Amino acid sequence: MPKLRISEAADLLGVSDDTVRRWIDMGRLPAVHADNGRMAVEGQELAAFVQRQAEAPEPGVTVAASARNRMRGIVTRVVKDGVMAQVEMQAGPFRLVSLMSREAAEELGLEAGSVAVASIKSTHVVVEIPES
Repeated sequence: MPKLRISEAADLLGVSDDTVRRWIDMGRLPAVHADNGRMAVEGQELAAFVQRQAEAPEPGVTVAASARNRMRGIVTRVVKDGVMAQVEMQAGPFRLVSLMSREAAEELGLEAGSVAVASIKSTHVVVEIPES
């Protein structure tokens, strides 16, 4: 099972090393000692922690949806032309960009500072393993 350094875990979570250490001290995130004697987080434990921390956004008037990847964030930029709009959001450490009709963006009232939920649905997802 992979063991991640505190700094690696923090980078993956989009928080500071100190935040990860505080979570460990508070007992919210289990830690182990790596081979070098330093604190580390097991990959499986980090994945479970992230799932526990994930806050499912309120669906509002939606009764059901097939999208499982829902990310709450803040709109950082909206660029509109005659027909289309490009909406940029920041959801934690993730930058999301959506292209939609200008009409849809206006009906939703999207502007920088708006809180929104991005529902991501795809039939093709590429997963890569970064170099260590």
